[in-house]
Amino acid sequence: MKTYWQNYIDGAWVDGGAGRIDVINPGTGEKLAEQALADAGDVDRAVMAAKRVHLSGALSDLRPVERGRMVQAMGRYLLEYIDEIAEVLTLEQGKPLWEARIEVEGAARYFEYYGNQAETVEGRSIPLGKDYFDFTTYEPFGVSAQIIPWNYPVEMTARSLSAALATGNACVIKTPELTPLSNAWFATAAETVGLPKGAVNILCGLGHEAGAALSAHPEVNQIVFTGSVPTGITIATAAAKNVVPCVLELGGKSAAIVHNDADLEAFENDVRWGIFFNAGQVCSAMSRVIVHDSIHDELVDRMVGVAQSLTIKPGIEQPEFGATMGAMVSDTQRDRAAGMIQAAEAEGATVATGGRKMNIPGAFLEPSILTGVTPDMAIANVEVFGPVLSVLKFRDDNEAIRIANGTPYGLVGGVFTSDLDRATSAARQLRAGQVFVNEWYAGGVETPFGGYGKSGYGREKGREALWNYVQTKNVAIKLKD
Repeated sequence: MKTYWQNYIDGAWVDGGAGRIDVINPGTGEKLAEQALADAGDVDRAVMAAKRVHLSGALSDLRPVERGRMVQAMGRYLLEYIDEIAEVLTLEQGKPLWEARIEVEGAARYFEYYGNQAETVEGRSIPLGKDYFDFTTYEPFGVSAQIIPWNYPVEMTARSLSAALATGNACVIKTPELTPLSNAWFATAAETVGLPKGAVNILCGLGHEAGAALSAHPEVNQIVFTGSVPTGITIATAAAKNVVPCVLELGGKSAAIVHNDADLEAFENDVRWGIFFNAGQVCSAMSRVIVHDSIHDELVDRMVGVAQSLTIKPGIEQPEFGATMGAMVSDTQRDRAAGMIQAAEAEGATVATGGRKMNIPGAFLEPSILTGVTPDMAIANVEVFGPVLSVLKFRDDNEAIRIANGTPYGLVGGVFTSDLDRATSAARQLRAGQVFVNEWYAGGVETPFGGYGKSGYGREKGREALWNYVQTKNVAIKLKD
């Protein structure tokens, strides 16, 4: 583990104009390393380097298959160094080592998928009669600014970077202050596969300084942000002043509706992945379970069993896939989640299991399940972003849908039932960008992802994401008689 990590601007490793920031290992609470901290001047240099690459045509003039091969090669590079990347990711973020390996594999998959898609972004001809030849073409926006969250720093960077490069954009990535280290491998990957200097720039900076400078920079042509609603609004406001399009993924309060004909044994696995994977720090986490009152007690007992079966310890001590959970990303995030549990109890909720900070070093919170939650409680409406599951009851299908749709969010939802008609009806009615039926997190890189309401706008993943990074040009040619 290096003790000091630099930023990467215009093909060079550089210090930060704002000094350095400590990176803490949430599994121990101890200092892990120092990271260079960018200021507005660093942001400007990175943006101008990316703009130079765009104007040169070094990416956009390539035959798409050539760009695609470089993008695919970046994914292979991540897999080649998965042992190193996963270890650093675990140490800086807190997740189990086996989860970190899954994240790196997922990141590589994005490069594979969008590398393959590079040569499929095709225009069309439009018939205007014999006197005209008219066609459309797609061109990259130019400079893509990508502001990355701390919960999946490798996979979320790969998600936007791969699609942007595949379509010919140059990129400036602002890494999260809490988990900036693992992004360094994207810089070395870019160099290794032969991308031009300035095509990929990676810097860490505080949101109010580097993040603000990046989102308001007049030479940025497109912005991708994943994070909180307030920060998303701030970024979108700054971008609007320059008339720059954004893709915003702003989290959720996603609900799983469990009917009395659902397979409850299978649902135990959905709970394991849905709320306790990455210690619940997932934008699309199953943070609410809305269960038919006839099976409420049985399902709660099963879910409590899942929570109590988990082994909790530092992620670096968890190399093997299994029923384990690591630390949350920081003491601040852990304390916020614990405070929300206490507030829910004060409102009348009951802690069925967990609910407390663990009395060990590091940012650990017990896997927690709350019952007696009602739709008006804060815990049922505000994103916790931790291993905290709220359980609500319903009596009929309409009530279940009403509860599920009763928050300002709309990222994902789920319905668990053996009745296909009931499932498809619920899928139509749920106000969410993605609906899972009988398996939480069904889908993959190929399936579009994004939200309704305050969960944001635009789509990541799938072919739909490609259109975030290109703009349409129409060419109309008058032909001679």
